[in-house]
Amino acid sequence: MGARSIRLKTVFRGMVMLLALGAMAACSATIRKHGYVPPDEQLAEVVVGVDTRDSVAETLGLPSSSGVLNDGGYYYVSTRMRHYGAAEPKPVSRDLVAVNFDKNGVVTGVQKFGLEDGRVIPLQRRVTSSSIEDKTFLRQLIGNLGNFGPGALLEQ
Repeated sequence: MGARSIRLKTVFRGMVMLLALGAMAACSATIRKHGYVPPDEQLAEVVVGVDTRDSVAETLGLPSSSGVLNDGGYYYVSTRMRHYGAAEPKPVSRDLVAVNFDKNGVVTGVQKFGLEDGRVIPLQRRVTSSSIEDKTFLRQLIGNLGNFGPGALLEQ
């Protein structure tokens, strides 16, 4: 009986070790790249004071985003994110190339930034939030009852 219990303990320990190794392998970190930043060779082809919006889009490709106003710049953004198991992804590196234009659409400057140039700014598509999304239909209906006064009912 003693040899058999020792063998069972050994098998059990081996299974626990295999499970632990499997769990550790499942939590390994992966790096994913999002976005696009043109290589330095292509950036060197953009001539300040000569190139226009159209020629920059042709040389570098369409930007990830552009300025809000008509004379805003082109912004090329690339981010490398580390995904580690169920934890929230964290930025490992972020590169941003800003191509600025004057009011005539001619390039006034090309700038390149990275994470080392400043703090991490989370990139989000959403600008404003509405308070409606957290309320159910019934809660919205009851919430509007206080917006009506008795005088409004008599005037109709």
